[in-house]
Amino acid sequence: MTSAGCSGSSGRSDLESSSPFGNADLAGSRYVDSANSTDTVADLELVWSQPIEAQGDGAGFTASPVVANGVAYLQDPDSNVLAFDLGSGEVLWEKRYESPSHGPKGVIVAAGLVFGATTTAAFALDAEKGDEIWRTPLGRKGSGAIKMAPGYHDGRVYLATYPDGSAGEIGVLWALDARSGVKTWHFNTAPTGLWGHPEINYGGGLTRPPSFDGEGSMYIGTGIAGPIPGTRRYPWGSSRPGPNLYTNSVVKLNERTGKVLWHYQVVPHGICNWEVGGTALADLDGRKIVVAAGRSGIVVALDRETGELLWRRPVGRHNGHDRDGLLAMHGEYERLKLPMTVYPGREGGAPGPLAVDGSTVFVPVIDNPTGLDSQEAATLYREPRGELVALNLGTGTVRWKRELASPPYGPVTATNDLVFATASHGEVLAFETAGGDEVWSHSLVSPGEGGLAVIGDTVLVRAGFPSGGPIPELLAYRLAS
Repeated sequence: MTSAGCSGSSGRSDLESSSPFGNADLAGSRYVDSANSTDTVADLELVWSQPIEAQGDGAGFTASPVVANGVAYLQDPDSNVLAFDLGSGEVLWEKRYESPSHGPKGVIVAAGLVFGATTTAAFALDAEKGDEIWRTPLGRKGSGAIKMAPGYHDGRVYLATYPDGSAGEIGVLWALDARSGVKTWHFNTAPTGLWGHPEINYGGGLTRPPSFDGEGSMYIGTGIAGPIPGTRRYPWGSSRPGPNLYTNSVVKLNERTGKVLWHYQVVPHGICNWEVGGTALADLDGRKIVVAAGRSGIVVALDRETGELLWRRPVGRHNGHDRDGLLAMHGEYERLKLPMTVYPGREGGAPGPLAVDGSTVFVPVIDNPTGLDSQEAATLYREPRGELVALNLGTGTVRWKRELASPPYGPVTATNDLVFATASHGEVLAFETAGGDEVWSHSLVSPGEGGLAVIGDTVLVRAGFPSGGPIPELLAYRLAS
């Protein structure tokens, strides 16, 4: 690991600022207070960059850096953890695990510890020195790998496995004691019987951390049921009859016990890769709301107390396949004709975490169609497009949308009257929140998904793919003094 690529101001004004969670706060809002606004953003300039040389499994990663006490922490595609001085970019320490992962992964900081995971085990590191404090295996036969950044609240760490598509795999959410790593409870996001055919089916898991309401409850978005769309013998998911709970759902859990309090299934009996990603909590005129989206390209807002659907809004391009899962569940196969092209596709929709301020939901959207020729053959078209969509928090109506030069695979982050996003061909951009006008942009040497963090007068951007092309980087932009 080399020293800082560029020199700049020391960043001492940021040392008291922190953003220790990948989604900015316990609510998962990805909204932060900072010195960045439409009045100051033109003064952002690159002050340092650091290469991230791990290769991972050849896929991209979207982990956002986190910051605590003037130190930025990032997990690379090999599950290694790096600590950087926020002011200078100097590497302070590195803890190597060499556990390649598809991601999105990531770390968080709480109680003086850095929490994260390899593909099979949770760990805690000393935040100052990087020494490992504990490691707890979580992967078990039939549960898949860990792909998510942890959640943390009230002395507990939360991590889940995610099926890799092998028959019999069930995604499991674990709660662990933060000081010792001891498991306190687990929640199977799919039943052990896997809806009748565990020799064929799989399902559940999480790719994004939970959000927490501070009142004893947590909210998760869950993964898919498979195989998708089906097999030759069991077309359209008929090996897994019914809605396949709790896949493709928003689920409210008691954070001390893992008990399900309510659920809302965004896509019953899904036959595409339409998992639900992260959840974000917000309050609007006294009503407590949870907002979620995912690869279905459908954004939902639910009442946090009851799970009642408040609104449901498709974003991006849809071409008549949003209800295919329901048709398949009811055996209406004559209405599902192959070959077909499906928008937003298996790798489209809104997979990157959204951001919520007091009145607006900001959603990074990808249109990336999938062509289905048979139950077992899919073609992913490689000409995706992207846009940033702003929705009214209370009604779900579109306030504005802006087409991007390339898809936004990473998250967005809102601060004051700005929302930051990345475009995968190599740009970081800022838009004003009221009308969506682009007010700042910077070209990136390394294209990629782009994890984002905004802290004080600094914007951190993780750019690049771990294989092919320029080496990925962590970059720091800072307001000129």
